[in-house]
Amino acid sequence: MERDSLIAARLIDAARQLSASLASLHFSAPVSHIYNPLTYAWGAHELYLRRYGAGPRRVVFLGMNPGPFGMVQCGVPFGEVTVVRDWLGIASGVQKPELENPARPIEGFACRRSEVSGKRLWGLFRERFGSPDVFFREHFVANYCPLAFFDHARNLTPDKLAAAEAVPLRAVCDAHLQALVGALQPEWVIGVGAFAAARAAEVLAGSSVRTGRVLHPSPASPLANRGCWAVAATEQLQALGVWR
Repeated sequence: MERDSLIAARLIDAARQLSASLASLHFSAPVSHIYNPLTYAWGAHELYLRRYGAGPRRVVFLGMNPGPFGMVQCGVPFGEVTVVRDWLGIASGVQKPELENPARPIEGFACRRSEVSGKRLWGLFRERFGSPDVFFREHFVANYCPLAFFDHARNLTPDKLAAAEAVPLRAVCDAHLQALVGALQPEWVIGVGAFAAARAAEVLAGSSVRTGRVLHPSPASPLANRGCWAVAATEQLQALGVWR
């Protein structure tokens, strides 16, 4: 439908604006490398927005930022490569960033490392909904910040940045979150982890959008590793009233 195509176009325009705004920011040590998959993996990201962002969505799942073997490689949030290619049906050429981190090379869809967070998150959606079309009728998955930060081999999350650099980064990402919500008109924005949930709650305070949180599926989370993450996340969503 024309309305749905216009919504996807708004998401694409917002992502382009986000990428352009981020290009003006500067980050100092310990940040050694910055990856922006909205540039070198734009083809796959645009396909994702055009195919799965065409229409309003009741629930938006919001992650923090790309993982080194997920969106960093394939341009799709929480993008475990095998899931993106084989379940979402997205494959596209991925270029190299201007300054490649030798400790975290970009292999694109040839990457064989597993993004555990993405494997768990998309695995839950695939098990519960069966097909992407069924899942995306009411849901969407996005990241608050599209940049990945590295201290050489070490992954740096946005909450670990110096305050002087985090403040302008948040301003840009907050504006994009508002644009995303304005396009998709969700009832819920669910932060995947504490950081994303906190940003959503602050940015959307005073609006009609309800916010909540699920446990982050990262292997760095002892709680996520203690039992079955999918069961825990499902119970949290049911307790919120997001899922029945």
